[in-house]
Amino acid sequence: MLITRFAPSPTGPLHLGHAYSAMLAHDRARAEGGRFLLRIDDLDQTRCRPEWEAQIFDDLAWLGLDWPRPVLRQSTRLPRYRAALKTLWDRGLLYPCTCTRADIRAAASAPQEGAPLFGPDGVIYPGTCRPMIPPQGALPQNCALRLDMARACETLDTPLFYLEKGHTVTPQDLPHTVGDVVLARREMGASYHLSVVLDDADQGITHVIRGEDLREATQIHVLLQRLLGLPTPAYHHHALIRDDAGKRLAKRDDARAIATYRADGVNPRDIRAMVGL
Repeated sequence: MLITRFAPSPTGPLHLGHAYSAMLAHDRARAEGGRFLLRIDDLDQTRCRPEWEAQIFDDLAWLGLDWPRPVLRQSTRLPRYRAALKTLWDRGLLYPCTCTRADIRAAASAPQEGAPLFGPDGVIYPGTCRPMIPPQGALPQNCALRLDMARACETLDTPLFYLEKGHTVTPQDLPHTVGDVVLARREMGASYHLSVVLDDADQGITHVIRGEDLREATQIHVLLQRLLGLPTPAYHHHALIRDDAGKRLAKRDDARAIATYRADGVNPRDIRAMVGL
């Protein structure tokens, strides 16, 4: 059975871009007799609000979308994320990192480093905290943990492959084009990369439909799926909905919030027309 999902964060109002992504996933599942799941990405408890979650449910129902209840919340899955981190730690593929974003920018911009390189997460981590020998002992608590990308890729003997026009990832390129990504954040327990991979696998997601701004992150997710022995779904990265200046919409763009359109008397059919469905 084809299973899709929409996984918003309750940190602000849904806008047209969210509606487009959710409706694409919902329509694809319904067209093929599959299932559409709603999942709440609420790991960042400092920014998530119950009122925004309630608004998400209300807006999606108003758009005509339906999903099984109760929904999965990432905040309930910290033990699952921790177990996966321990698996990678025991294999010598993780290390603690104390660098701040400012530290990373400064290190990557040092004269001897040349121009900083950028990957899916921004400036590629320069390896400041990376140890020569994998750390041993118990999995550290309450700290950032990075994936030693070079060591991780050395464990693979074949290229990574996923269904989106038959895309192949060469593991040997990832240390230079992606770098040592964060898999656990001190304040949240897990990063987006780790949580989304585990959630998709545990919910049996067969097709991931999301914005093209996440296309470059897919190589990280396919790598983690291989490292953790998880299935790789098919991927479709759709075009982004942009404002009149060509800038992609953000949650702070209240003028294009679904709730604003509703208050102005727009109906769901109008929303579909606005996003080209």
